Amino acid sequence: MASTRLARELRSLRGQAGLSQEAVAEEMGWNESKLTRIENDKSRVLVRDVKRLLGLYKVEGDAADAMLELARLAREPDWWHQYSGAIPKWFQVYVVLEASASHVFQYEAEFVPGVMQTEDYTRAIMSTAPSADTDDEIADKVTVRAARQARLGGDDALEFWAVLNESVIRRLVGGRGVMREQIEHLIKLARLRNVTLQVLPFSAGEHGAMHGTFTLLKFRGADDPDKVYMEQQTSCLYIQKADEVDTYRLISDHLRARALDPNQTIEMLRAVAAELT
Repeated sequence: MASTRLARELRSLRGQAGLSQEAVAEEMGWNESKLTRIENDKSRVLVRDVKRLLGLYKVEGDAADAMLELARLAREPDWWHQYSGAIPKWFQVYVVLEASASHVFQYEAEFVPGVMQTEDYTRAIMSTAPSADTDDEIADKVTVRAARQARLGGDDALEFWAVLNESVIRRLVGGRGVMREQIEHLIKLARLRNVTLQVLPFSAGEHGAMHGTFTLLKFRGADDPDKVYMEQQTSCLYIQKADEVDTYRLISDHLRARALDPNQTIEMLRAVAAELT
């Protein structure tokens, strides 16, 4: 997310310049609270103001050009805004976090993670929702999910690690044909160098995540703490207290150790796909 990165870079550049927020705000003719909001991505900043800040921070040449381009990108609406009617406000926060995360670990017990779903699998999942969405609303949600999947590719690809309970690949979502296509898609994604996929087999027995599924998000900035996301039917929960996040990090390590390794996982996926032929 361009605005998040811009805020982080401006905060870092001010620190490198050895300037306090008070000094910069006074030079810019702002209240200190305005600069605080800008540096925490709570307020958008004009490109011309970024140019003035770069002058204060003695940033020149290619570095300044890159920051100004980032400032221009940050002024543009984020891609998901056009689908805001199809995304609950509580989930929009997650979309923002996912877009700016560098690493994501996800444990799922019931269905394939959104960024790994095929279109038909997504439609089948959404058709079970009690909200009775219209065809257009479902189409928008499918589009949003597909757009999120773009983070698994490109120059700034997300490092994504998923552990799936065996029930995820055994449950016939959408029927045999839809499920076979989904399994084949998982095999394809598992071969990406930035994706690690493991299946936690039934034979593993009891494990540390039997209380529920969760997602652990890691960010590049040292001042941007890791977060745990847990989704419910109509809301979600975020955890970022360091000791609690550490607990989920230990659980994720436990799951990785108990699950099939990536090669064994692909072998199981191939076997399941063959059963669905």
